[in-house]
Amino acid sequence: MNKINIKLKLISLSLVLLIALGSCGTYKNLPDAPVVNSDGMLRSELPVESDSNAIKPVEWRQHFQDARLQSLISEGLSNNIDLQLALKRIEQSEATLMISRAAMAPNVAGAAQINHTRTSNGKNGEDFLGYTSNVNSLGVSITWEADIWSKLGNQSKAKYAAYLQTQEYRNLVQTTLVANIANGYYNLLALDDQLRITRETIELLKKSAETISALKESGQQNAAAVEQSLALLYSTEISVSTLQVAIREQENALSLLIGRIPGPVDRGTLADEKTPDVLVKGFPVAVLSFRPDVKQAELAVRQALSVTKSAKAAFYPSLVLSTGSFGLAAGTFSGFFTPENLALQLVGGITQPIFNRKQLKGNLKIAQSQQEESLISFRNVMLKAGQEVSNLLYGLNTSLGKNELRNKQIASLNNAVDYTQQLLLAGEATYTEVLNAQQSLLNAQLSGVKDKLEQLQYSVNLYRALGGGVN
Repeated sequence: MNKINIKLKLISLSLVLLIALGSCGTYKNLPDAPVVNSDGMLRSELPVESDSNAIKPVEWRQHFQDARLQSLISEGLSNNIDLQLALKRIEQSEATLMISRAAMAPNVAGAAQINHTRTSNGKNGEDFLGYTSNVNSLGVSITWEADIWSKLGNQSKAKYAAYLQTQEYRNLVQTTLVANIANGYYNLLALDDQLRITRETIELLKKSAETISALKESGQQNAAAVEQSLALLYSTEISVSTLQVAIREQENALSLLIGRIPGPVDRGTLADEKTPDVLVKGFPVAVLSFRPDVKQAELAVRQALSVTKSAKAAFYPSLVLSTGSFGLAAGTFSGFFTPENLALQLVGGITQPIFNRKQLKGNLKIAQSQQEESLISFRNVMLKAGQEVSNLLYGLNTSLGKNELRNKQIASLNNAVDYTQQLLLAGEATYTEVLNAQQSLLNAQLSGVKDKLEQLQYSVNLYRALGGGVN
C-alpha cells in the first residue's frame, strides 16, 4: 500500500509540474482584454445626477388608473402572441443554461460488456481458434474535467448572461405591449370624442341651415347662402362615416393586441383620463438602467467578457480525470457478484494545446473584438435612451403648455358663433361669417382632442422609455 501511495503522489506531482510548465510557455505576450469595471460595465463613465425627486419607473397598474384599460392590459399580458413567443425563447435559453452547467459536473454512465475472444493456440495451424478468453463486466464509468482555469465556469456565465437577456427581451416585449395597448385605447377614446363633437356640430349646422332657409323665405338671404350652409352640413356628415370606420379599425387592432377575436371594446371617455403627474426637471442617467434594452446591452457586455475569459483559458492545459470503469469483472457469470471480482480502472489525462495555438489566438482576438463591440453598443444604447427620454419630456411639457391657450381659443370661437348668429338675424352679418365661425369652432374642438391625445401618448411613451413596470 505504501508503494502505491508513493506512486500516486509522484503521478500527482508530475501532473502539477506539467500544468505549471504548460501555462508558463503557452499564454504569454497576448493582448489584454479591454479594461472595464469589475462587473464589466461602463456605467462609471456616464454622468449621474443626484435628484431625490427624479422620475422612476412605476408598475403599470399605478401608471394607468383607468380600470377598463387595466382590464385590457391584463388580458393582453395573458393572451398576446408575441409575449408567448418570448416565453418560449426563455424556455430554450433555460435548457441551454442547464446544458452548460451540466458540463461542469462529472459524467456518470452505466456500462455492461461481454468480451469473448478466440485465438489459435498451436503451431502451423494446429488447434485452430482453440484458445478462448471471456471477460464479463458490469459497473459505472465516471469522467470529469477539472475546471482549474474557469474555462467551463466562464462558458456557463456567458450562457447565464444570454439567459438573462431573454428575460429582458420578454420584459421589453411586455413593456412595449402595455404601451401599445394604452396608446390604442387612448386613440379609441379620442376618436369617440371626435365623433361626439362632429355630431354636435352637425346639429348646430342643421339649425344654421334652417335659419338661413327661413331668412331666404323672408327675402333677407339668397339661395346661394342656403346651398353653402347645406354643403358644409353634408361635408361634416360625411366625416362621421370616416370616423366610424376608424373606430371599428381601432377596436379590431386592440382586439388583436390582447389576443381576442375582433369586436367592441369596453371603454370610458377621454374627459375622464388624466395625464399622470410627471416631474420634468430632469432625471439621473442611472434611471435609464431600468430599461430592458439597456439591461440587454449590459448583459451582452457580461456575456462577451465571460467569452473572452474562456478564450484565454483555452491556452492552458486541460486535465481530465476518469475512473475508466468501476464495478464487477469476471470470466464467467458464476460467482459474478462476489468481492474478489471487483475491478477498478483509473485514467488521468492532461492535454496541452501545441499546434493549434494560432487558432486559439484567433478565437481570443474575435472574443476581444466582440467584447469591445458590446461596450460600444452599450454606450450607444445609453445615449439613444437619454435622447428619447429628453425628447419626450420636452414634448410633454410643451404640449401641456398649449392647454390654456386652446381653452381660450375654443371659448372665443363659441362666443363668435353665438355673436354671428345673432348678427345674422339682425342683418348685420353675412352667412359666410356664420359658417366660418362654425367651421373654426369645429376645427378648434378637434384640435383640443388631439392635444389631449398627444399628452396621454407622451405619458405612455415616457412609461415605456423609462423602463416601465413589468410586474
